[in-house]
Amino acid sequence: MELTLILEYSWVFLILILLEGLLSADNALVLAIMSKHLPKEQQKKAINLGLMLAFVFRIGAIFIISFLFHVWQVQAIGAGYLIFISIKHLLKKEKGEKKEKQTSYRMTVAQIALADMAFAIDSILAAVALVIALPNTPLPTIGGIDGAQFIVILLGAIAGLIVIRFAANFFVKILVKRPRLETAAMIIVGWVGVKLLMHTIAHPSIHLISHEFVEGPVWKTIFWSVMLLIALGGWFLSKEKRSRG
Repeated sequence: MELTLILEYSWVFLILILLEGLLSADNALVLAIMSKHLPKEQQKKAINLGLMLAFVFRIGAIFIISFLFHVWQVQAIGAGYLIFISIKHLLKKEKGEKKEKQTSYRMTVAQIALADMAFAIDSILAAVALVIALPNTPLPTIGGIDGAQFIVILLGAIAGLIVIRFAANFFVKILVKRPRLETAAMIIVGWVGVKLLMHTIAHPSIHLISHEFVEGPVWKTIFWSVMLLIALGGWFLSKEKRSRG
């Protein structure tokens, strides 16, 4: 490969790592909230299993990316599910229900798998949109994508999973220290669901809004600004849990 080609791929790869880090942040938060109620040992297992599922889904998504461009139902289900659990949690808080039925370990893993499927499609489609404009290389194609482009997308996906691994544990610790922050976190989960919903209705098969708008700076600025405001509001309105003794 020529030096200019290597430099071009390297630059896009750095941008992709940043993009995957941003996309993985909300994925990690959802994973942390879903596993928070489990005992510590099961919590770690659920997070690790969730990461394994996320890796499988992302690799699978890269191989069948041409098919995924025509599938919007998985993202729609994921979006609906995240919005549902957010509203359900907020309604319970509004009614002042103190006792809440805890989800079993297996059900938690199933919920994580469903969320991971939606996030995997969102992540890989964003990565492909960024990388696909790169020039082709002498490497053979993999899954219908130029070999070098496939490698960049794969490494970006792995980088995203590393972010999720550390961020999920970080979010769990914060939620344990500040239990009231969970309400803000659940609002963020619903907002993430809205983001997936926007991607769904921008899909060529539905096309209620422009795909360029969803991928453009205006919507991304709105999304991250609202997310930051919710996080900051939740942080300042919540109190740190005092340790006994």
